[in-house]
Amino acid sequence: MRHQRQLDIVQRLRTDGATSVDDLARLLGVSSATIRRDLQHLDEAGQITRVHGGAIIPADGSEDADLQRPFATVAADETSDKRAIARLAATVVSDGDVVLLDVGTTTQLLAKELRGRRITVMTTSLAVLDVLRDDPAVELILMGGWVRRAYHSLVGVLTEDALRQVHADLAFLGASGIRRDGEVLDTTLVEVPVKRALIEASDRSVLLADSHKFPGTGKLKVCGVADLDVLVTNSGADPETLRLCADSGVEVLTA
Repeated sequence: MRHQRQLDIVQRLRTDGATSVDDLARLLGVSSATIRRDLQHLDEAGQITRVHGGAIIPADGSEDADLQRPFATVAADETSDKRAIARLAATVVSDGDVVLLDVGTTTQLLAKELRGRRITVMTTSLAVLDVLRDDPAVELILMGGWVRRAYHSLVGVLTEDALRQVHADLAFLGASGIRRDGEVLDTTLVEVPVKRALIEASDRSVLLADSHKFPGTGKLKVCGVADLDVLVTNSGADPETLRLCADSGVEVLTA
């Protein structure tokens, strides 16, 4: 509970800039004393800077990874590999399925592969919305939340609450890296609880990860490979990690 609340505090500060203790207390439904303790902890961890009556995000170049590499830049990386993964991932979807799509460039490409299908797509990605908004075949549901403009995503308490209200047959996830010990990692603080909520809201979880994500990078654990049902990757992915996935009961599909 405390960890989640602190994630929400950081996201609020990134969205609104300088925010007062009283505003944070009202938003999160806790006492001002609790917020002050949270701010002290986050300040000591270097994630925020305490100011009189509230806090701000420090302007020291430590912004989220998406501000350093915005969506359009990431989308240009290894596009042929990502397209191949998206095409293969689309074969996992059956007509009539309810599908959750995570944020990311590969899920955007997957959305293109799903155009014209008689399915329901629920998403936290504005990029997916752009792909499917004019498709009459796909029933499209956009989760609410705070907009991260640089990475075309919706995050925060509202997004996580919305995901608790829905149920899907499949969730397609992105991540920053997969370690050889089976930990699935991401670099962005505010996206991790959303990814966890996507997993919880679905019967089956599918991770889309090109070979460069082995081991990739990441600061925060999203889940373990045992929490996944399918991994879709391309040739060149680390064989040892793929064996661990298979041994953990994950179906490994290679494009």
